[in-house]
Amino acid sequence: MTHQGWRATLVNITANAFLFAIKYTGALMTGSLALMSDAINSFSDTVYSIAIFFAVKVSHKRADNGHPFGHHRAEPVAGMLVALLSGILGFEIIKAGVEGLISPDVRVFSYLAVGILAFTMLIKAFMSFYFRRVAKRINSPALSATSVDCRNDVLVSFVAMIGVLGPQFGFPNLDYWAAIVIGLFIIRSGYQIGVENIDYLMGKAPSEEVIEEIRKRAMSVKGVKGLHKVYAHYVGNYLHVQAHVEVDKNMTLQKAHDLGEEVEDKIEEMHSVDKAFVHVDPW
Repeated sequence: MTHQGWRATLVNITANAFLFAIKYTGALMTGSLALMSDAINSFSDTVYSIAIFFAVKVSHKRADNGHPFGHHRAEPVAGMLVALLSGILGFEIIKAGVEGLISPDVRVFSYLAVGILAFTMLIKAFMSFYFRRVAKRINSPALSATSVDCRNDVLVSFVAMIGVLGPQFGFPNLDYWAAIVIGLFIIRSGYQIGVENIDYLMGKAPSEEVIEEIRKRAMSVKGVKGLHKVYAHYVGNYLHVQAHVEVDKNMTLQKAHDLGEEVEDKIEEMHSVDKAFVHVDPW
């Protein structure tokens, strides 16, 4: 695990656990279902961040006899587990909101709940920015998903705040409606994370821009006359590339072999590429 990935996952665990503690305590003190729903969302984030911590650690283990191409699928697997948990928690929150609308309790305005939610929004906005930068640097889909989740959490907390403010403006049931909306946001976030990580597990091809960069790197090697096949797919969060390069048919076998290795090295310099396989064809 890189130093940046290690530090980011520890920040994620600590921040989410802290936010869960203050929101859960505030929800118990104020009786706000919207704040309790947001606390459950933070609990989900805490579990998610712990899963990501171990996933990032495992994904950066060296290849071994049992896993000759590494352990890069660990992060997408963790992402899928979190997506499933998000769906379950989102459903439970919606259920609680609907039950509250059917049999409502008296809702009261709370400055404490508003303060907690405003503080949460600030923290989550900073976390989203931080994780997005780290994810780009180390090519981590798990941390990228965490950045998106933090961004969504800002909106979730804002919705919760609207629910808490409801009684102040004569809408006592707004707290329950806010809980339902938060539940839907959690399910939607889980769905987005699930779809992204399914692509990584299913070996999705990279964007055309990445393929073009692979082509440029291969063609930049002196002695390469042409390039007629390039295949690439994700193995976890890193790419495996297969390329067919054309070289002078009169080139010695040793030189052709060395040129093929040079092309492989050039492609593998890309941060998103784990392994390149180059086939040399006569031209």
